[in-house]
Amino acid sequence: MSEATKTPWHLWAVGIVGLLWNGFGAFDFLSTQLRGEAYLRDLNMSEAAIAYYAAMPWWALAIWAVGTLGALIGTILLLLRSKWAFHVFVASFAGFLLSLVYSYVLSPPPDMGVDNMWIMQIVIAAACVFFIWYAWTMTKRGVLR
Repeated sequence: MSEATKTPWHLWAVGIVGLLWNGFGAFDFLSTQLRGEAYLRDLNMSEAAIAYYAAMPWWALAIWAVGTLGALIGTILLLLRSKWAFHVFVASFAGFLLSLVYSYVLSPPPDMGVDNMWIMQIVIAAACVFFIWYAWTMTKRGVLR
């Protein structure tokens, strides 16, 4: 194995942080789908917010799934040193952006009881861009194959 293809220590650090970060997004999506109203009530969501999630069309749920589950799968592929991590992270980011279009343009949600929700959207977008950049960089360096 050449020096260029050895796994750098930071890949493991990014991968572990990615599992925690993206794992929470996947957990939230799956809990919303599998536990539904009970999960949302546990989060102290309003009746209007619970109704909003219950009424989401299938295609919006599919986009949300691509964004959240795709990020988790991308992280697993990163840890497996697969170059497909880059492509999955790009698809995940596209899912995130399309979910923003649904949530802020096509069907704005009711008041969720969370102030400054847009700050969290910026943090999520920055994380998506970071994971795409990191996977692209590791692919170019020959770490991901």
